[in-house]
Amino acid sequence: MPADFYDVAIIGRGPAGLQAGIHAAGKKVSVIVFGRAERSSLYRARIANFCGPKDVVAGKEILETGKKQAEALGAAFLEEDVIETKTENDGFTLTTESGKTYASTALILAMGVARKKLLVKGEKDFVGRGVTYCVDCDASFYKDVDVVVVGNESAAASGALTLLHYARTVYLVCRKLAISDSLFKQLQNSKVKLLEGTWIKEIVGSQAVEGVVLASGETLKVKGVFIELGAKGAMELAANLGVVFDAETFSLIETNKKQETNIPGVYAAGDITGPPWQIAKAVGEGCVAGIEAAEYAKKRRAEGR
Repeated sequence: MPADFYDVAIIGRGPAGLQAGIHAAGKKVSVIVFGRAERSSLYRARIANFCGPKDVVAGKEILETGKKQAEALGAAFLEEDVIETKTENDGFTLTTESGKTYASTALILAMGVARKKLLVKGEKDFVGRGVTYCVDCDASFYKDVDVVVVGNESAAASGALTLLHYARTVYLVCRKLAISDSLFKQLQNSKVKLLEGTWIKEIVGSQAVEGVVLASGETLKVKGVFIELGAKGAMELAANLGVVFDAETFSLIETNKKQETNIPGVYAAGDITGPPWQIAKAVGEGCVAGIEAAEYAKKRRAEGR
């Protein structure tokens, strides 16, 4: 196997991803965990009523301890966002923001569900009528029209690059980009129109989006507004895999009691499978997902795949 191959790949460094890493690595398979601790909603939280600690504990402390436990069992960690997932060669490939590709036999999605809102006038009014939160889900609906992506991180930058294959003109509005050098070079060498140092203050239109007003007072005439505030979320990364989401919100991944999705080898755990939004639930699902993913990888290895 190539050096960048792992039996189990885990996207997400929150409690579900860490617990999955601990249990998968404990099964003596190779494991890599992608993501940054500060992306987790637990990072700035304080935890109470959780089995074990007697007093209130800082979420950051739990995340740091979990990482050390997983590393002690052999799990590798990479502090980069995954920006693309694909099914390939009887397994999965994951591309990070630096452009490097990794392969795995099993994949655990544990990156949470937060879809940050822009919280500006017109946003709520035009959801589904020009305002969207998922480039990979909706890019094909904006062929040959002008669109704008708003965000400061990898989701916005990679989303803008993806939209170049569909839209006529792609604007990227950001206060200050916080992305890897590799991704920034891709932007520089592309036709994306980068508007850094400003922000969207209003989305305008009648029956559908017709434009956005920037903080500078400038108006961009666009038909689509892609709000990508943060790292790639569950919808984007699962879209290419064919994973089934719940019919009501299209933001929660459906799993069975083994945390299996409808795609063999793909598991999900934590907030992305639905409420309750509790650390105990997240680590429980992470435990199951880690064990099941490891057993799946072992079985595939025994079959010579």
